[in-house]
Amino acid sequence: MNTGDAQLCFEDLCVDIDGNRIVSDVNFTLQQGEIGCLLGPSGCGKTTILNAIAGFVNPVRGSIRLRGTECANETMQLPPEARRVGMVFQDLALFPHLTVRQNIAYGLKGQKRSEVVRRVDELLRLVSMSDQSERYPHELSGGQQQRVALIRAMAPRPPILLLDEPFSSQDAELRVQLAQEVRELLIHDGITAIMVTHDQHEAFAIADHVGVVADGRLRQWDSAYNLYHRPADRFVADFIGEGVFVCGNALDDDHLQTEIGVIPAELNGAFNPGDFIDLLIRPDDVVHDDGSPNRATVVAKNFRGANHLYTLRMAGSTRLYCLAPSHHDHQVGEQIGVRLRLDHLVVFPREVV
Repeated sequence: MNTGDAQLCFEDLCVDIDGNRIVSDVNFTLQQGEIGCLLGPSGCGKTTILNAIAGFVNPVRGSIRLRGTECANETMQLPPEARRVGMVFQDLALFPHLTVRQNIAYGLKGQKRSEVVRRVDELLRLVSMSDQSERYPHELSGGQQQRVALIRAMAPRPPILLLDEPFSSQDAELRVQLAQEVRELLIHDGITAIMVTHDQHEAFAIADHVGVVADGRLRQWDSAYNLYHRPADRFVADFIGEGVFVCGNALDDDHLQTEIGVIPAELNGAFNPGDFIDLLIRPDDVVHDDGSPNRATVVAKNFRGANHLYTLRMAGSTRLYCLAPSHHDHQVGEQIGVRLRLDHLVVFPREVV
């Protein structure tokens, strides 16, 4: 990839705050019109990365390039106002004394009135809020306030838009819906954007590329599909989706011996016979099959509408998750038949505790 043409490029970025290393050796790029997301638990450093893009914190090593021009390194820091970066914050920060129209127009000062009216009307139509234009923020729902905050930040057409946990005040279902709507808006305007969140469903709904952050390091920058099916390390595997690690060892280059039997595997020399391994098994790897001779006991169930997420105990101590259609309504303590369908084998060396 040609990083010189990237809208945003991080190269070996490190950030210290009060003498403590918060971000270490971060590298990633976003091209024009791409949407990225930094995903990780609270305190992992993802917001610090966002603040470094905005110019609120200085790197102690490495560099940031915006639209091909270096804007920050260990000796130089372009001020925030010179970066042409828009931001949407968690608290939305709408002006309570201004109407929806006035809030959106705030960032368009200096433009011709006709151009301001045209741009505001266009954005209001995009979010289906034309009839709310003269209302004040306190008269809007949380989702409507979020849409206004977003299109206000988009109004000046910033080349890059930063979103800092913008949906965290909404319930889980609305967060994903808003993320999908925001993605459509950003694509419509061709804006490059990067968001931080702790919610993987939100991240997957909005982003072309997702970066999993832990302990200040970018563990994997990839598509949502690859993060789920091809995690780069144990943290990513454990953080993304739901699953359990099953103990075992390599029999040869084509088979694993595990607590739930021998499993075909193409290890390609990654392990030697006898090496201890941990095999990641997700709910979609476990198929509920009444005809299977392998029986498991239901120890917990979580109704999810179309599906049940069952927690199962195998004959030994191994517990697995199984996602089954909800019309298969089994009770805790009941035994059911299961079989494995491992389309993507995810294996790591045994973690020594």
